[in-house]
Amino acid sequence: MTALKAEASSITTPDQLLKNYKALKVVLGAYNMSSNIDQTAVLKQLMTQDPTSSKSLAQRSGNASWKAFATAFSDWSTSPLSSEDTLSKIAQNYLTNGYESSVQDETPGLGDALYFTRTVTSDMKLSSIMADPKLLKVAEKVCGFDTTQFGALDYDQQVRLLGNKLDLSRLSTSQGVQRFAEQYLALLQISPEASTTPASMLTLYGSGGTSDGILSLFTGSSSSSSSSLYSALL
Repeated sequence: MTALKAEASSITTPDQLLKNYKALKVVLGAYNMSSNIDQTAVLKQLMTQDPTSSKSLAQRSGNASWKAFATAFSDWSTSPLSSEDTLSKIAQNYLTNGYESSVQDETPGLGDALYFTRTVTSDMKLSSIMADPKLLKVAEKVCGFDTTQFGALDYDQQVRLLGNKLDLSRLSTSQGVQRFAEQYLALLQISPEASTTPASMLTLYGSGGTSDGILSLFTGSSSSSSSSLYSALL
């Protein structure tokens, strides 16, 4: 983050940002696009096309992170990094995404659940979920699909299957989104992914210690979340 602030004033074109690895790493981290850091052609298109055009990569991708990045970095008449507000937003998002990643490493599934509750909006479309690997991972689990088997299907098959199982009306309220994320965590306890070692259910509820447990991260209190989670298991 320090590197970005120090060099922001000297970055006035998309090419300059692409060539500044340290600054680019922070910017992409803020937009949950760290995995795209080596995709120079993709990033350049996002920064040079009109993100409101139906022909733009941002619109065609359906990826909310790509759209947000393109919206913020497609107009270089004045460098996007010349704004203190933009730099502050990047810093906050970078820290938030970094926190969720560290939580995910410590307790597999929790980081994805937190991201889900933060990202999903009341008007979320199936295409947006399909375009975001983290959102898709949560939706797959809650809808009863095996991640490996689902991932082996072609895109059209995935859309058809998930479209038949996923009730988007469940995501129309913040409470519904939270319950969906809690159900994802509960299902990981019952049937954990092969590559993960999630915390025990007692840890989820904060039993046996002074902590309120990780579910308190959703609401600030574990008691109401625990009730919702028990309901999800029924």
